[in-house]
Amino acid sequence: MADAQGSSGGGQGGGSLGDEARSVAEQQRTARQRHRQTLELQRESILSQRTSNPARRAALESALAEVEARIQALD
Repeated sequence: MADAQGSSGGGQGGGSLGDEARSVAEQQRTARQRHRQTLELQRESILSQRTSNPARRAALESALAEVEARIQALD
């Protein structure tokens, strides 16, 4: 008897939990997209910078490698 009640109670709450889970998943997906866009903008900014200073160039290359690694980690 307790099993039947537990099953029906879980079924009723499952719908709203499913909706909540979908909502959370959608929020996480949106946050990942926003984060990816931010990283891609940083990447474009780094690529657009020009310099003849070797130290500055090395710093830009390092920053570019880090941003590209983060983008790859999102995939």
